[in-house]
Parts: sequence; structure tokens; C-alpha cells
Amino acid sequence: MMMAAGLLETRLARLGPKARLAIAVGLGAAAALGQAPWGLWPVSIIALAALYGIFRITRTLRQGLWAGWAAGTGYFLVSLNWIIEPFLVDVARHGWMAPFALMLMGVGMGLFWAIGWAWARGIGGGALAWITAGVLTEALRGWIFTGFPWAQVGHIWIDTGLLGWASLGGALLLSGATLIGAVAAWHVLDARRIPGALGLVTLAGALVVGPMLTRAPEMPQDAAVVRLVQPNAPQDQKWDPDHIRTFFTRQLDYTAADAPPDLIVWPETSVPSLLNQAAGALGSVQDAARGAPVVLGIQRLDGLRLYNSMILLDGQGDLAALYDKHHLVPFGEYIPFGDWLGRFGISGLAARAGHGYSSGPGPQVIEVPGIGTALPLICYEGVFARDLRGAPARADFLLLITNDAWFGQASGPYQHLAQARLRSAEQGLPMIRVANTGVSAMIDAAGQITAQIGLGEAGWIDASLPPPARPTLYARMGDGPLVLLLLALGLGLSLRHRARGKGSAL
Repeated sequence: MMMAAGLLETRLARLGPKARLAIAVGLGAAAALGQAPWGLWPVSIIALAALYGIFRITRTLRQGLWAGWAAGTGYFLVSLNWIIEPFLVDVARHGWMAPFALMLMGVGMGLFWAIGWAWARGIGGGALAWITAGVLTEALRGWIFTGFPWAQVGHIWIDTGLLGWASLGGALLLSGATLIGAVAAWHVLDARRIPGALGLVTLAGALVVGPMLTRAPEMPQDAAVVRLVQPNAPQDQKWDPDHIRTFFTRQLDYTAADAPPDLIVWPETSVPSLLNQAAGALGSVQDAARGAPVVLGIQRLDGLRLYNSMILLDGQGDLAALYDKHHLVPFGEYIPFGDWLGRFGISGLAARAGHGYSSGPGPQVIEVPGIGTALPLICYEGVFARDLRGAPARADFLLLITNDAWFGQASGPYQHLAQARLRSAEQGLPMIRVANTGVSAMIDAAGQITAQIGLGEAGWIDASLPPPARPTLYARMGDGPLVLLLLALGLGLSLRHRARGKGSAL
């Protein structure tokens, strides 16, 4: 008697190619619902299980590529739907681009799944090949063309107990757990019910054990108090001359409220003038701070080069530290090869021509008086685990400032926040995260939020800075060991597949 999964495979195989691809797109879209803010990770597991079933009926590299591309396109169309928000800031001028941008992003990112599925088919197919290829393509996505590891399949676990496992293997280990869970769910339906059930039980156990792997140290009684300042400036008003003074004054008022804390943090580009011309504005900030050090986001010019920067003002109003963002957003903050294109008069975002940001020298650690050392991050940099591991020394805490108004108020801000939590869990370090329009939060060394200001709210909150935990295994080793293991596994599968092919030919 044919088992359920075999029956499903047979029915899928009987469908025409276009119908199967349409189903793959729909399942990919459903798989994205485990991402923030929806958090429907069981839906993701079920959808990915069905996609594994589609992969099982592919027989050639071409079939694997098309099926993977369809599934990936559906997944990224939903998980990255916030990409339309920047084009809606000025709807009259840019709104028409929004659907094209989303489609281009979905189809383009879907190519990674296409490559992974084709490679998995090329090394023999099967569960191990599909899982190995899936995790390795997620790793590739985080590096190639400066990287874009947003919405990895492992991110569905950030708000669950499985987050603790990130301290051992980062987001790639969580992605592997996701794909293993999907394969197990599929096999529960077919003749391998017992191994499938054991896989799901193991996944459930990992959910229970996870919180024990990254327990944040107890909050000390003398913990530093940090004020998070969130002005809530909509992007269409942020640089409007009629509103600039309103948002700057709002931040000054929040800074001056109640007793001074140990540190005050403003968001990215929160000062409406260049650092080179901001003496008056910074004087007002320091007056409002009443002797407390202040971290804030500001732009600065160095010759013709523009930098997106973070500065630290000490208690006397002096510039104690300067950090320039080094991991810029392609096409958002600069155009690749912009300097070279500028020679030919193409200067839309060419850094040398001053129409885009220039990259800073790289990760660094800054000393915050009376509190400890901080690893500064500006917006997009919090997405990259390697940017944290590239710092010259281990900091006491992570310090991330961001705008987030570009993301709108749907999925983008929540996904950005989720990845900040992941960075803390990976490193065993607390994070101060301050956003222009939310969500500003204090995050402990286990990735749990201890205080926050909600999305779309203007306000401030004083929060105790949690202590750091011991360096995690991931903080010491990074992605390297897992990637090397998977590459070796992929090579072994490929050699076995070739040997079988030769044997069958004989």
C-alpha cells in the first residue's frame, strides 16, 4: 500500500511543469511566514517539508534549478516585502518603482535557492544533499557581492528557545536545524515514519535545551543606566526643513528629562547638520545631557567624501570617539565602482564625487567613560555576524544605532530587530539598540529584550545595561568550522554519486 508521501510525490509528478513551479512559489511564500513579525515557524517547517517533497521528484539539474528558483522567489517576495517601503517615501516620484524593486529582489535572491537545489541534485539528491546545499547557499548569500544574509531560513527560530544554539553555530546552525526539521516532517508521512518522528522529537528537545545554552549573567546592582532616545521621525519628514527642528528639539527634551543617566544614546543621523558645522548643535546636546556622555549619529565630510558616522561626546562636550560606517548598503548608500563610474560623468552615488557615502576603515572598539568598551554598529552592519568578529578586540557590549524609518512599519523593522537579538546570542554580548523610529531596545547577552520603545512611538527609556557573558563558541570560531564540514560533506556526497554512476554504467 502506497504511503502518504509517495502518493503526494506521484500526484506532483503527474502535474505539468508550470503547475509544479506555481506550487513551489506558493510554498516558498508560506515558508517565509516564520520570519518576524509573523513568527509562524510551524508553517515554515510544513511548507519547507512540502518543498523537499518537490525536490525529491526532480531528476535533473535543470529541474532542480527551476524548482529551487520558483521556491526561492516565493520565499523572498514575502520575507523581503519591506523593500518597497523606501520607494513609498516620495510616492509621486518613486512609487512606480516599488513593484519592480520587489520583483527584482525576489527573483534575484531566488537564484541562490536555484543554485542550491541544482547542486543538491547534481551530487545525488536526497535529504543530506538538500540540507547541505541549503545551508551552504545561505552562507554564500552572506558573502557574495558584499553579502545580504537577511531572512535566512534559520531566522524563524530567533523568538524561540532554539535561539540559544546560535551561541554554538550562529545563524547557519539554525538554518541547518530548520531544514532537518523540514525533512523529518516530510518523512513522518512516508515509509520512514520512525526516523522522521525521531527527527521532530530531537528538534523539540533542542527547543527546550536552547535557553540553557545562553543564560545571561545576573544584572548587577550597580549596572550602568543607559537612556535610549527615539524621536520617531518619519522618513518623508526627517530632512524636511519644516520638521527638522521639531525632531532635534524632541531629542534634546528627552535628553534633559529627569536625572542624568550614565550614558545617553541617539539614533543614526540624528543631528541635522554635518559634524564639520555642528558646534552649536553639539553644544545644545551637551547642555541637555548635564555631564552625561552622549552617543549620536551624524554625517561628516572629509574633503569631498561623505561618511555616515557615530560620535561619542564625553561629559565635557569633547569629541571622545569617532566611528565611520564601513559596511555600506549597495545602491542605497553607494554604487559599486562609483569612483570609477564618476570618471565618465556617472555620479549618482559615486563616493569620490560626494553624492554617496564612503566606507570607513573597518570594525573598531571605542571606550565609553565609566561604562566599558563598545563595538559600534550603524544600521545595516548589525546584519553581518562577521562584522562583529572582525573587531580588533572583544567589547563589553554592542552599540547599534539605526534609522529604520526606511523600512516602514510592517515587517522590516521587526526583522532588523530580530537580527540584532541574534547577534547578541551569537556573541554572548548585550546590545544597546537605538532607532529613529523603532524598535529601540536593550538586549541581554542571551538575545532577550529587557527594555524597549515600540515601533512608531516617540519617547525615551532608561534601562540598565546587562553584563556580558563569557565568549561563546561561535564568538571564538565563527562560521568557518561548520562551512568546512559541510563542504567536506558535499564533496563526499559528490564522490559517492560519481562512484555509483560508474558502477551502474558497468
